[in-house]
Amino acid sequence: MSVAFIVYVAMIVVPYLRRKPAPLGDPDAFAWHFFVPCRDEEAVIRETVRYLRTTFRRAHVWVVDDDSDDRTARVVRSVWRRNGGYDPNLHLVARRRPEARTGKGDALNAAYHALNEWLEPDTDRDRVVVVVVDADGRPAANCLEVCAAEHLFGDEKIGAVQLDVRMSNVRTRPPGRTWFARAFGLKLAQLQDLEFRTAIAAIQTSRGFTGTISMGGNGQFTRLAALDSIGGDEHQPWRGSLLEDFELGVHLLTAGWRTGFTPDSHVAQEGLYSLRRFLVQRTRWGQGTMQCSRYLRRIWDSPHVSTLGAAEMMYYLAQPWMQLLGSLLYPVPFILLLTSTAGDPSQVWTWFTGGAWILFAIYGSFGLLPFVVWGPIYQMKCLGSKNIFRGLGMGLLYAAYIYTFYLTSWRAVIRLVRRRNGWSKTRRNTEVTSGVKVALDS
Repeated sequence: MSVAFIVYVAMIVVPYLRRKPAPLGDPDAFAWHFFVPCRDEEAVIRETVRYLRTTFRRAHVWVVDDDSDDRTARVVRSVWRRNGGYDPNLHLVARRRPEARTGKGDALNAAYHALNEWLEPDTDRDRVVVVVVDADGRPAANCLEVCAAEHLFGDEKIGAVQLDVRMSNVRTRPPGRTWFARAFGLKLAQLQDLEFRTAIAAIQTSRGFTGTISMGGNGQFTRLAALDSIGGDEHQPWRGSLLEDFELGVHLLTAGWRTGFTPDSHVAQEGLYSLRRFLVQRTRWGQGTMQCSRYLRRIWDSPHVSTLGAAEMMYYLAQPWMQLLGSLLYPVPFILLLTSTAGDPSQVWTWFTGGAWILFAIYGSFGLLPFVVWGPIYQMKCLGSKNIFRGLGMGLLYAAYIYTFYLTSWRAVIRLVRRRNGWSKTRRNTEVTSGVKVALDS
């Protein structure tokens, strides 16, 4: 399995490193609508709305207030009123309990319904693009030109496009009581940046060959006609999974749409400084992936997904379950070794020095190499640094970072067993420093 995984990593690294920037398109050929779902986002929403309205002046911004307990809606209304008038391109979609706070997908569906009511009946829905942005998201200024290109939304078969994701705070040391806490928080944010800009970007690039590019929760561009085609009788394009972005991609692909990914533009978001909040976030993602396992039959039976594509998607959906199995199997050899050592230490030492150490070296190398390789790549390609030793250090830290997913997979399956399917909001870094209290579980 380790050898196969190394081959897989090698196959995705080469296209990622060889890719060249693609031509741009004309953004005026489309109408752009940004959906910003918000639940207790007072700490960040003002600057996000101002950024979107300043950077993309002709686009519309739809902020969904999911019955926030803080001043999110009031902040948006204060931005909406300007110079004694109002901003016609800024819209607030207010939700109230019990319908509200039921998940990000439901909030996005509310914005979808509001947009449908606002649009003229004769609107060309193939030329309307919905952009999902987190409350702290910052899409790059060139993202509309990039997504309007001929190979993306210029191709009428493309239903959705996902931007590259970057962390905006990789050089900002977090506040903390100790030097270690500050250094740990900053390194955790940098590892998230490494993960998205190298490993995930490479996986997405390779999915271009299998036709299974998946969507993310931030920087997600979707053609309105594509959303219509998967909405069903209830007109709900986003479904109830905690991984609503991947779920959306599954429905688009099995409905016959193609999806795209571009690293020529990006969306920046906050990397988490807190390990606890990071584990909450990744537990939600892992649980969402497990929930999406119910689509295995749909993927396999779809005439629009190739056999290779179906195998790739099934491999992705199997990952959290494989991590559960691996966490049980991988310790077995070491437990047996400790038992043998306790019974006859001298014989085990003779066995080890007689050549068995080679097995440990191979086992360790194959287990670490697929993760360590991303450190030097990140250092050279993303940071423009040739410091190979710092790159190797980042790679080793990334390997340790990846192993936290074994823990989150167990947390996710426990939540499934206990039927705790509520959406857990991840607190912003600024909420911690400003003293804002937000529940972690819904």
